[in-house]
Amino acid sequence: MKSNKKTARLVGLLFLLIFAIGITVYQFLQGPVLFSDDFLSATSANSNEIIISTLLLFISGITSVVIASILLPIFKKYGTTLAFLYLASCILDFVAISIDNYSVLSMLELSLEYTKNGTDNADIFNSLGNVFYKKHWWTHYLSLLISCFPLFILYYALYVSKLIPKVISIFGIVAVTLMFIEILFSILGNSISMNMLLPIGLVQLILPLWLIFIGLNSSDSQTETK
Repeated sequence: MKSNKKTARLVGLLFLLIFAIGITVYQFLQGPVLFSDDFLSATSANSNEIIISTLLLFISGITSVVIASILLPIFKKYGTTLAFLYLASCILDFVAISIDNYSVLSMLELSLEYTKNGTDNADIFNSLGNVFYKKHWWTHYLSLLISCFPLFILYYALYVSKLIPKVISIFGIVAVTLMFIEILFSILGNSISMNMLLPIGLVQLILPLWLIFIGLNSSDSQTETK
């Protein structure tokens, strides 16, 4: 159906937007600055980039909720609980992103004060810097951990509904599981390997491209369940 193809193309483009924002923010705007050894000076020197990154992450969080809302009537055909669970988990993910953004902006404000005061009270600023750094580390990793839930529900729903090839859905479920394990172990102080995040990056690129160029399988023959 044409409406099905339009929906798939729209969802695919929105997923691609989220993917592009993630790469831009964590690889170019935030990552090299906030996790650098000299983050107190570097953050204020890159204040525009930091502010832009928080705005982009806000857009990313909103976009996830929009996607869940678009997919809600489609997923409801295969389980009302599953459909609303996906929407609720996306809203939770948006809240986690907002908390992380607040932490990032707090680091920026501290960095600006540090730059303004120069070497005055350097010891105090360094101590506060360590506290704010740890705070951001926690909010960042907890946000990543929470993001695993909507992703897992998404790929499980796609697997159950057969709206895309099962190989992609299964790959997505495995990739999210690997991401969850790595993030959880990192939080516990026993990181396994950041390479475990590579599969989720790959499938998060494959899925939108599939939706854009191929679309969703027909669901006309499916009956709505509760």
